[in-house]
Amino acid sequence: MIIPFLCVDRAADAIEFYKRAFGFEEEHRMAMPGGKIGHASMVLGDAKIFLADESPMAGAKSPKSLGGTTTSIHVDSPDVDASFKRAIAAGATSLFPPTDMFWGDRFCKVLDPFGHMWSIATHKEDLTPEEMTRRGEAAMKEFAKG
Repeated sequence: MIIPFLCVDRAADAIEFYKRAFGFEEEHRMAMPGGKIGHASMVLGDAKIFLADESPMAGAKSPKSLGGTTTSIHVDSPDVDASFKRAIAAGATSLFPPTDMFWGDRFCKVLDPFGHMWSIATHKEDLTPEEMTRRGEAAMKEFAKG
């Protein structure tokens, strides 16, 4: 099992945001002196994430401190449009609204208030490898037009 471990500024606020925005449930948290969180575990269905506050002594910096993130956390949803609205209502910023994509998913991206990027998708249709290649090539031609 691979579990993403998110470093955030204001971990207690992030926990509440992830509950509201995505429906995560908190399993546990380990409080540190000064109100910081040293470790927390959250679940969404059979998926899990860990998170903690920044720790300069441990070299753990949040996307806010680094000025961006290099990763995106992906969530499969039975209703991407409702999930997108829920995340935006909770305080996420839209990066890419729900859109039907060439690979057969309805897909969107949001940025949470703590600097982490999330993609959300609902699988709509199964495609053969040939059909996905054909659609992908057509989509890239359109993308190249600008």
